[in-house]
Order: sequence, then C-alpha cells, then structure tokens
Amino acid sequence: MVDWVARIDALLPQTQCTRCGYAGCRPYAEAIAGGEAQINQCPPGGSQTIGTLAELLGRAPLPLNPVHGVETAPRVAWIDESRCIGCARCLAPCPVDAIVGAAKYMHTVLSERCTGCELCLPPCPVDCIELRDAPPPAANQSALNRRRFEAHSARLSNRAIRRQRELDEKKKAAAQHRTAES
Repeated sequence: MVDWVARIDALLPQTQCTRCGYAGCRPYAEAIAGGEAQINQCPPGGSQTIGTLAELLGRAPLPLNPVHGVETAPRVAWIDESRCIGCARCLAPCPVDAIVGAAKYMHTVLSERCTGCELCLPPCPVDCIELRDAPPPAANQSALNRRRFEAHSARLSNRAIRRQRELDEKKKAAAQHRTAES
C-alpha cells in the first residue's frame, strides 16, 4: 500500500508556516491525501511544489490560491537588535527554533535554520523583525527543516508532560496534606 501522506509530505517545503490553513506541512499532506485540501495552498512551495504534487497525484496543476498568499523568493527573518526589547514573544511561535535569546535580552535569528515562515512577525510588539532574502539553502533543506520541526515539537511535548507531572505531584501533595490535617 502506498503511503500517500508521507509521499506528499516529502514534497512540501517543511516551512511549517501554516499559510495553507493547516497546522503544518504534515497535516496539510494528510488533508491533500484525504481529499480535503487542494494542492495549491502552499505559498512557500509555490508553482514548483504544485507541479510536483500534481505529477505525483495525477492531477492537473493549479495556480497558487491567492487566499493563502503569494509566491516569493525564499526569505528568512532578521531582527534589528537595536530595537529588540527582549520580550521573547518571537521564540515560541518559531517552529524550528531558529530564534535564540532569552527574556529581557536581545534576540537573533540563526538564518541557516530559519524557514521564513513569518510566524514570528505578529507577536513582536516593536516590529523589529523583518524578512530578507534567504541565503542559498543547503542540500536537502526540507529534510533538515522537518527534523528541526520534529525536535521543536518533541521539546514542547516533553515540556508539557513535565509540567503536567509537576502539577499532578502538587495536587497529590496538597491532597495528602489535607488528609493529614483531617
């Protein structure tokens, strides 16, 4: 049996930008495979990705749906460090951990990791982040992007599990304390 989701996902640019209307490239691939989404919803992939998806799925290529954005040259985020206030609001939305910094300290973008997803732009309260032309990507960049996104997702999941464990332990200790007082 052909794993259509994996084959479709392998053709997507792995920017995890959500501009397609899905939470990332994998959910978009699942929607395409399930017939819930068209092949023309990925602005970062643009006409090249639409063409390869059409070929894979035996469909006619479609123009990029402008509802999801426009095709542009690859871009990366850049932070004007003189204007950065260290709010750290840009860190969490970055799906590949390309922004480094800490609260109350200046942040910077690791351009070789940035996918140009634009998710860091809206939370910045001082508009110190802009997109600039990306340097030429490394070979097999989408595979690297996928691994970075998976590492990011695993880190967030592990953090949530640890936090839930801590809360459960506090609740248990509080219940034991109440029982001891009774």
